[in-house]
This record gives sequence, structure tokens and C-alpha cells, in this order.
Amino acid sequence: MDAVDQGRVAADRPRFRRVLLKISGEALMGDGSYGIDVDACNRIATEIGDAVAQGVQLSLVIGGGNIFRGLSGAARGMDRTSADYMGMLATVMNALAMQSALESMRRDTRVLSALDMNKVCEPYIRRRALRHMEKGRIVIVAAGTGNPFFTTDTAAALRAAELGCDALFKGTGVDGVYTSDPKLDPDATRFEELAHQDVLARDLRVMDASAVALMRDNRIPIVVFNIRTRGALGEVLAGRGSSTIIRN
Repeated sequence: MDAVDQGRVAADRPRFRRVLLKISGEALMGDGSYGIDVDACNRIATEIGDAVAQGVQLSLVIGGGNIFRGLSGAARGMDRTSADYMGMLATVMNALAMQSALESMRRDTRVLSALDMNKVCEPYIRRRALRHMEKGRIVIVAAGTGNPFFTTDTAAALRAAELGCDALFKGTGVDGVYTSDPKLDPDATRFEELAHQDVLARDLRVMDASAVALMRDNRIPIVVFNIRTRGALGEVLAGRGSSTIIRN
């Protein structure tokens, strides 16, 4: 292998060894307005499988907003605690759908739930999750933290810290963090890099403030990218593509 080929291999090598990927439930809707689009789920699963094939130890947290969002349910008069538990169940449904897509591609996958439901998935135990990842399995952590009043953003940050992840990747519908909503403001500009404290001070709403603070305190970078763009996960893992990195 000559120097040019070695450089290409180095450029394609993932920057992070262990990553927690947070995906919104809406990413699984595809072009629909509700539920799970099988094609969208399969596309994301393919990219996740490719990342694992590159040697990345990967865990996932998937939101449930495509099925039910606890906060919006509470806003319509439902008891907040009950609404949040319903939202947790929605994340389990998404996790099982993603597991099915990954396993159809022969990717060994485990769903670990913060709520006990042994008929459909394993309980979340930190050491068990670590062991699965060390064996090359994809771990999908479902049901948030298992407690109401906490979002899946906070759950993702908590699991990233618990599992010793090198980075928290947040797959959204835009390719990074902007000065304002790029879908509404044509003059919005994207940040290449931010500090955790800047996100909190500017109230940029990338993630919940508690999630950003937890990543700051544990010195774990957050990488925000567009999960809807085909191939974006692999590009960002290799240090290319369009994204915003948030770090101390």
C-alpha cells in the first residue's frame, strides 16, 4: 500500500471508537406524517450497519415523536406522567422496528429497555450494554430513562456518559446548528463548531439544556448532522460532510 492509499484509509477511518447515536422518531416517518416508514427505517439501518462494519461500537436512542409525544399529550389535558409513559412505549416500538431492519441485514442487535418488558426486549443494565457493544452488537436503548419528565435527549446524554462514549451524535432534519431556523430564515448560517457553554448561553435549543450540561460536564462532544441525507452518518464519522461539533 503506497502513501496515497494509506492516506485514503486514514481519511475513511472513523474519528470515534464508541458512539451513541440519537435519532428522532420523526426520522423514521420518511415522507409520511405519522408512524414508521419501512424504507426510511431500512435506509438508516443500512448506514448504521456500515458504521459498525468500520469498527465503531454503536448504541442508539430513538425518540417516539412519530407515534406519540408525551409533552404534547399533556398539553391537550392528559396527565403528564401517563403521557410520558406512553411516549416511552412509543420509543420501544421504534426500537423494535429498527432492530428488525438491522437484523434483516444480518446485523446483530439488542434492544435494552429502561422499563421491564422481558417478553420483547432485555432490561437495560449498563454492564450488559457494554458487553454487547464490545462483541460488535448494536445496542438500542429504549424507554428513555424509565422516568417521566425526562426527554429522550436527556436519556441519550445519560447513556452516552454511562457507556463511556467518545461522542454523542444527534441525527436531525438539518445539517448542524444554525443561528436561527434555516427552514424559516434564509439568512441563517451554520456553526462549524461551538462550545457546550455557548449552546447554553445562547439558548440554541440543540438539545435539552440538561443534556447539553451533562455532556459538558463529562467532556463528551455532540455532533449534529442531517440523518435524512443519504450517507451522512458515514461521512460525518469520517470527519467529512456537513455538521456542527459541540465540545469543551
